[in-house]
Formats: sequence, C-alpha cells, structure tokens
Amino acid sequence: QVQLVESGGGLVQTGDSLRLSCAASPPITTFYDMAWYRQAPGKERELIARIDKRSRARYEDSRQARFTISIDPPKSMVYLEMNSLKPEDTAVYICNMQLGPFGPSYWGQGTQVTVSS
Repeated sequence: QVQLVESGGGLVQTGDSLRLSCAASPPITTFYDMAWYRQAPGKERELIARIDKRSRARYEDSRQARFTISIDPPKSMVYLEMNSLKPEDTAVYICNMQLGPFGPSYWGQGTQVTVSS
C-alpha cells in the first residue's frame, strides 16, 4: 500500500507564497502521473494541476498564472509552488498519484493552507 504524505501548508497572509511537497511512501517509480487538488470548506474537491514523469503539466486554467507544479520522479515527490496567495485559496491541498491512465490512484490526507486577508 502506498501512502502519500503532504507537507508545507500553514497560515500565511495575502500575497505570500508557499511551496507544498508530497512524498510517496514507499517510493514508487511506476506511476502514471501525480497531481494536486484542493478542497475548501463546503465545496467539492477541485483539480489544480497534473504532471507526468516527463514533467508535462496540465493546469486548470485559472490556476496556471500563480501556481506551478513540479515533480521528482526518482523520489516519487511532487511539489506545488503557490504565489500571490489570496484568501480564496484557503483549502486543504491534497496530493494524488495515478498508477495508470484510468487508475488506480492513491490520495494523501492533505495539508491545510489558510490565507488571511
């Protein structure tokens, strides 16, 4: 069983930056891609970006300008750089790993990001 562990969340102010990390344990290199999602209180989980082992990334359009996803395949790690944070970015940020194009997939527990105004 693979576990995904996120880190790097916290309480920040509007305009600040954060870098989130997600590590698979044990490390696994035979995955299809990894991704970041987020879920705000009372809202559905939403995709931020996906990235494959060749660092080809796909973003939800509205997030591309401020968020950057990156990956370290040998370490089974994925990162999310977030800039110019806004209060509406407050959410639990959750890591996902897909083993194949149609699954199965693993989910982390999430890391809380709170942006104060």
